[in-house]
Amino acid sequence: MSTLLTILLVLFLALVILIPLIEKFSAKGEPQDYSRLSRWIIPLMALLIVLQMIRHFFF
Repeated sequence: MSTLLTILLVLFLALVILIPLIEKFSAKGEPQDYSRLSRWIIPLMALLIVLQMIRHFFF
């Protein structure tokens, strides 16, 4: 039980420290970059669903 609490504590501290650092030093995206990425979301999700169905039924 103490191992689990130690792991959870380390993960929580890493999140508390890393999230502000990532937000501070991350590159600010252009709106056109987001629109270019957003057009790939639906096809990638459809591909993921098909691959999960294949995995479920054949493996």
